[in-house]
Amino acid sequence: MEGWLYILSMTLLWCIIAIAVIHVVMDNRQPAKTMAWALVIFFLPLVGIVLYLFFGINHRRERLISQRSLDQLSKRSMLGFVEQPDLHVPESHKQLVDLFINQNLSLPFKVSGVDIMTDGYAFFPELLADIGKAQHHIHIDIYIFEEDPLGNLIADALIDKAHQGVEVRIIYDDVGCWRVRRRFFERMREEGIDVLPYLPVHFPTFTSKVNYRNHRKIIIIDGAVGYIGGMNIAQRYVSDKWRDTMLRLQGPIVYSLQRAFLIDWYFVDRTLITNRKYYPAASTNTNDILAQVVTSSPATLYPEIMQGFVRAITSARRYIYLETPYFLPNEPVLFALKTATMAGVDVRIICPHHSDAKFTEWASRSYLRELHEAGAQIFLYEPGFMHSKLMVIDDSLVTCGSTNADFRSFENNFEANVFIYSQGTALRLKKIFHDDQSLSTPLEKVTSWMRPKFLPRLWESLTRMISPLL
Repeated sequence: MEGWLYILSMTLLWCIIAIAVIHVVMDNRQPAKTMAWALVIFFLPLVGIVLYLFFGINHRRERLISQRSLDQLSKRSMLGFVEQPDLHVPESHKQLVDLFINQNLSLPFKVSGVDIMTDGYAFFPELLADIGKAQHHIHIDIYIFEEDPLGNLIADALIDKAHQGVEVRIIYDDVGCWRVRRRFFERMREEGIDVLPYLPVHFPTFTSKVNYRNHRKIIIIDGAVGYIGGMNIAQRYVSDKWRDTMLRLQGPIVYSLQRAFLIDWYFVDRTLITNRKYYPAASTNTNDILAQVVTSSPATLYPEIMQGFVRAITSARRYIYLETPYFLPNEPVLFALKTATMAGVDVRIICPHHSDAKFTEWASRSYLRELHEAGAQIFLYEPGFMHSKLMVIDDSLVTCGSTNADFRSFENNFEANVFIYSQGTALRLKKIFHDDQSLSTPLEKVTSWMRPKFLPRLWESLTRMISPLL
């Protein structure tokens, strides 16, 4: 009898494994990710199937927002686009601009000012000053809002503005804030602030979506000032050991940031906010700065920001400078970088020497070594953790935002980047890149990364094999 039960249980297990593997195969995702999931399910069936249910199911074909609602939420920003006089798209980047317009209606807008902040000492005082000046509304779309001295300081400032009658809306990521006590957000709600989590994970309703997180960092104040970049609201960002990039934008480009926030707000609250007062008249100066705010998510047909990266990289003629905390590129991005390098483009990448995620660090080493062997220059940032997400191309194009150069950002997360078409802005960020490079060690000088022994190299290969799942 026990023998028959064993045979029956094993037959059932293999049937479940077969169904899971067939489900992975028929999803028609990238072959590397398909093979990674199939191997995990086959060799670790019980653990693999559970992980697949939580982290592997593809939601790209789902529509989180109806087209009608999306059109309504876009109407005001489109009006701002039409009202812009003398809008000239640079010919060298016209195809990239058109790509973003066609993908998710990311319209080009003028920018009247770009302030660059490279650490929390610059960012948070500026943010607090803008919060203090707010007259109508403050919108925050953030991955982490930590309950620490800095988080409480920002919360107190927001509560003070809510008491003055300013509308304050906050979206935080449920998984990103798992360690934050719900009482922290409840206090803000009790004081008149609208606070909502993004894709809350409650078993079993949203279990399969725990892997799809809102990683965006967007802040809009009175529809006139906007922030975008890599910094969350947490004390650790105010440190000499933390290197990051945040941009403060002014002018009509803030319409695009507003649209991105209000689409997210509709998703979490099902409230359509389309009033013109959230898109106040913006004055533009005579500069030549043009920009697009581009969002991407696992629920859209195409990975918009990843496609933008590929297009920008393949259009480069002189140089590509990239900063990223995690370098786990999918095949299109890796191939584009290698192709650019072999075509004579000066490709340079700065990553942290010591990451805050050791597993990811090990997985990234072989990718960096492979790109170095193709001719790219790789640098490892030494003073602390490099969390900046920045790319500068040919003194004419900059992109900065929440997107890391890894599978998760390109395919799984809700991300937001600004693409700026401006020589002046590109030259400013190029200088910042060179400053970071001067504080970094060339990869070829790090023996443990360039010539690892057998066991470290084996571990690198194993972690790389499952890097599509990280």
